[in-house]
Amino acid sequence: MSQDINNSELEKQTAQLIIDTLNLDIEIDDIDPDDYLFGEGLALDSIDALELAMSITQQFGFQLRSDDSKNREIFRSLRTLTQYIRDNKTN
Repeated sequence: MSQDINNSELEKQTAQLIIDTLNLDIEIDDIDPDDYLFGEGLALDSIDALELAMSITQQFGFQLRSDDSKNREIFRSLRTLTQYIRDNKTN
């Protein structure tokens, strides 16, 4: 697979990572890229965020910090998370 995969492919890969990491009983197409991941939308919680951050570290080769002031925006939606991964991934 090319290291420079397109946004749509990376978004699907990120959605699948969320589903697999959190054992969600949904399909990729069930996640609207602009819906909130926490609260309304997917209704994830802080434990989910920690698990997801660990999976992102393993999959994409960079670490999300729990004390990053931008976390709320990074994890706002599938689209914002995908963009952050695109900007920071090393593998």
